[in-house]
Amino acid sequence: MDDPEQWLLSTEERGNPHTALPGWTAGNLAEPLLHGSTYFARLVEEVRALNAGDHLFFTDWRGDPDELLLDGGPTVAELFTEAVKRGVCVRGLVWRSHMARMSLNKESNRSLDREIEHGGGEVILDQRIRRMGSHHQKMVVLRHDEDPSKDIAFVGGIDLCYGRRDDGDHGGDPQPLPMAAAYGDNPPWHDVQLQIRGPAVHVLDTVFRERWDDPNSPDADHPLAWIHDKLHHTRMHADPLPAQIPPPPECGPHFVQNLRTYPAIRPPYDFAPDGERSVARGYTKAIKRARRLIYLEDQYMWSAEVAQLFAEALSDHPDLHLVVIVPRVPDQDGAFAERPQYVGRWHAIEMCQRAGAGRVHVFDVENHAGTPVYVHAKVCVVDDTWASVGSDNFNRRSWTHDSELSSTILDTTRDPREPRDPAGTGEGARAFARDLRLVLAREHLDLAADGGEDDLVLDPAGFVDVMTERAAALDAWHESGRQGPRPPGRVRAHRAEKLPLFTRLWATPVYRLLDDPDGRPLRMRLKKSF
Repeated sequence: MDDPEQWLLSTEERGNPHTALPGWTAGNLAEPLLHGSTYFARLVEEVRALNAGDHLFFTDWRGDPDELLLDGGPTVAELFTEAVKRGVCVRGLVWRSHMARMSLNKESNRSLDREIEHGGGEVILDQRIRRMGSHHQKMVVLRHDEDPSKDIAFVGGIDLCYGRRDDGDHGGDPQPLPMAAAYGDNPPWHDVQLQIRGPAVHVLDTVFRERWDDPNSPDADHPLAWIHDKLHHTRMHADPLPAQIPPPPECGPHFVQNLRTYPAIRPPYDFAPDGERSVARGYTKAIKRARRLIYLEDQYMWSAEVAQLFAEALSDHPDLHLVVIVPRVPDQDGAFAERPQYVGRWHAIEMCQRAGAGRVHVFDVENHAGTPVYVHAKVCVVDDTWASVGSDNFNRRSWTHDSELSSTILDTTRDPREPRDPAGTGEGARAFARDLRLVLAREHLDLAADGGEDDLVLDPAGFVDVMTERAAALDAWHESGRQGPRPPGRVRAHRAEKLPLFTRLWATPVYRLLDDPDGRPLRMRLKKSF
């Protein structure tokens, strides 16, 4: 890759001169970890390799201390407190959250805080957010003080909590979270986390340190939270972190760029006084370069601002196709939970379909028993060249309002398989991005796990055809009453629901104000820029 800045943001383009983060780092080795069971097993292995003087830093949206990371344990709390006993510096930043009766995680996160603090670690319940916002980053950074070449980080969409330890069969986590009835008693859960080695680990360490060292109280300007924490003797000030370990040496062929969202809040973040929207800027830059295929997996896929970006790309490039994998239904039952999401998704998909008639393909996923799989992954692959995995969804909330963290990968290794240059730009397909798309396609389409059928989906046109054909066959099998053998594949055509006018009248303002709020400074909102 002669000029990675064709795809990646420069330091200036990040738009936040107050951060210590570089534009990107070279010489990294990134590996996608599909499913919580794969990620948790790798996490246990790497944490158990830490010794006295090493560092374990983590951020989380939800954490359950008794979530089993392997059959028979350890739990999250056991793994981290065992590390503390070995002399590892364990520090965590977890969203303070709201109450369980709002389908959120206040009680779980406070319990994780207590368990790790009791074991000798230190966890801050962080409420430095906008009203109705959240800290949504999911990251674990492991540093080795005597040998930085062993450093490793995990970042992406998977929380350390109930419901996430599913595998490729999608039978669900034995410790489930209650979800919409359509997902059953053990809701199947599809997700992706990145494992990263190399200099990018030092950057993720800096991401954690900037938030940890922010001088504002973790309760920020929330007086009731401050009173509650005073009465319950909750930790309200972060102790200083140990000195930062030098960056790991280069170890692989990947450029990695760590993108973030921080909203504009008061009192402001010391490291992002006007917030940061490099997630939005990074995706915008990459999607504008798309020529043949944008592949998305996303929990929501709503927002006019985000959909407009895809619509413009589809309008500008008549050979471009958009393939999207989303959940079949929202994660919670009830009109107030469902209807605003349906409003947002219908508008977004309709906007894209108008711009690219016949070139927008939206699917949802089920397991072989016919139970819908909840798609929580946040993945984007553009022209088999640029790829991202993160915590951010494709909506205005994730791009402006909550705190988010995404890692984009640009591989220097050209993929030798045909078509070698699907976009026709001369840059060529890259091994990481193409392999990520293919490993996901193997699962969703029931292709050979060893890659023996990859030739069916290497070309973007063939990929779209196979997705469409297998979804149509599976839909027809269901409509026939499941007569005969089940067709191969797990994808079904997703049909966004247009709600009646009366429902839209109340659901639309709820969607815009609560589900998909705007965290940009006023001047950016007026300019409609990020």
